[in-house]
Amino acid sequence: MATESCDGCGESVTIGGGLANLWIFDHKPTEGMTLELVDGSEHFLCYDCIDRLPDDHEVVAADVDALPSSQP
Repeated sequence: MATESCDGCGESVTIGGGLANLWIFDHKPTEGMTLELVDGSEHFLCYDCIDRLPDDHEVVAADVDALPSSQP
């Protein structure tokens, strides 16, 4: 099972599918996605962080940087 760190909170996020899951029966869904923002930046975010992004304007990298981190 592959994982990637969320650019918002820093948590390790499961990435489902791929060759790593071909021979195992633990089929967990992907817990995040890569978003391309209007400023051209790309960020991998977990679904919780995506839900915390602002709804009142187009999201930019500064909005991702403003998300609270779970890492000390």
